[in-house]
Amino acid sequence: MALKLIVNTDGGARGNPGPAGVGVVITSENGQVLKTISQGIGVATNNEAEYKAVILALETLKNMYGSKVHNYDIELRLDSELVQKQLTREYKVKEERLKVFFTQIVTLQLKDVPKVHFVHIPRTQNKIADRLANEAMDAQCYLI
Repeated sequence: MALKLIVNTDGGARGNPGPAGVGVVITSENGQVLKTISQGIGVATNNEAEYKAVILALETLKNMYGSKVHNYDIELRLDSELVQKQLTREYKVKEERLKVFFTQIVTLQLKDVPKVHFVHIPRTQNKIADRLANEAMDAQCYLI
């Protein structure tokens, strides 16, 4: 039986586009918080920030676990229904700027983090990642 990790991500921008930030929370299956990240990403749109949060989460998992990440089933939860449906291929990625991020995520999946499942959750179930993304956005507003 594979081990399981739960990863919550969120991204947002003030102004869309505007000062943007991402939040990532990685927990064990029993709810123990293993890592949190709050990071400003400069100026971006909300959808770009959502994608960048997923990329940051996958890269962090790769760095934390190396090749052992293959032993984990990863449930990646995000409150952006659009991005989740694009990553599960229910929707096509039409926006050129998002296609770059989509391709980067698919490459990370194929090479480094193969057992990731993208799950849409309501914003009310994503409070910690949302708070981390908002903290990063607030910090970006002071820099720009």
